[in-house]
Amino acid sequence: MDKTIAIIPGDGIGPEIMAEAIKVLKEIEASFGHRFTYCHADIGGAAWDVHGTHFPQETAAICQNADAILFGSVGGPVGGQSCPKWKDCERNSILAIRSQMGLSCNVRPVRGIDNGVDVFCVRELSEDVYFGAHETLGSVGERVARDVMFYSEGTIRQIAHLAFQFAMKRGKKVTSVDKANVLDCSKLWREIVEDVSKEFPECKVEHILVDNCAMQIAKNPQSFDVLLMPNLFGDILSDLASIWGGSLGMLPSASFNKHGKGLYEPAGGSAPDIAGKGIANPIGQILSAALMLKYSFGMEAEHAAIVDGVQKAIAGGYRTKDIAISNRYFSTAEVGDAIAKIIHNKRWEGIYGDVMHYAFFI
Repeated sequence: MDKTIAIIPGDGIGPEIMAEAIKVLKEIEASFGHRFTYCHADIGGAAWDVHGTHFPQETAAICQNADAILFGSVGGPVGGQSCPKWKDCERNSILAIRSQMGLSCNVRPVRGIDNGVDVFCVRELSEDVYFGAHETLGSVGERVARDVMFYSEGTIRQIAHLAFQFAMKRGKKVTSVDKANVLDCSKLWREIVEDVSKEFPECKVEHILVDNCAMQIAKNPQSFDVLLMPNLFGDILSDLASIWGGSLGMLPSASFNKHGKGLYEPAGGSAPDIAGKGIANPIGQILSAALMLKYSFGMEAEHAAIVDGVQKAIAGGYRTKDIAISNRYFSTAEVGDAIAKIIHNKRWEGIYGDVMHYAFFI
């Protein structure tokens, strides 16, 4: 199958972990007889260096024309946020690409290796405080900053439908997060989610305030199945839930528009403090590529082959520093090599039909 993939490594560790994802995808091509065309593009600080902008038109065109987008990370050091290269970098790049592509739903599966945690995070992406008006008024010493939160009924209804559809394929339970005791946006959110739930009588729905949800994620994550969240709360809580996956660097995510086009990226950030050291965990990026194969290309066996490779590599001790269980750990490239080799060996063993039960990351 011929598919075109927009490859956007971005900043920090992005190019390092993207290289490992491509390494694994090339093994998938060889093993399953596919042909992927990789269209590389710049974004974030990396684009600023070349184009003088965080989101060049060339990158936008590549994203529009690709069958799917494999994204790395954007952003620079905290101390550099005031310089033009990094100022508003995320807003001008990842938020801009989400807006241009109409990406309105983000999913992040969080599955623990040994702890029984299996949470499917569903986050709305297109509205909330990130896309409202932002302004700072007044003179120095008397300034007032304002960020406007907003939600429309149609947007809430759309993301709620998706959450219940995912739940129907899992444990048939949706936990919706809000702050309905204070915020009008949350009151509307709760009302619409409750209304949508009537279309899915087999699913249980529960509503939870965001502060209590944070506590339950930390104390009792096994109580959740599908976690439905507005944009701001989902940004924070899905990162909190990631601790149960072992490391933020382990987790993949996928974002979709209403037409089903997807952008796939690891949950971790650009981590400029470890960039270039060869110690970044590539598994989140590799598993994001696996989700791309499953959701955008319908390649279930290929997805399962990558997940199987990840599981076997971890079981074989191929762990980067962030998830090491002893003083011994492997480099970014060594972990990617191990996963690719497992896929390669299975190709020659001819047993890919046996990996379909490894639906570990959904």
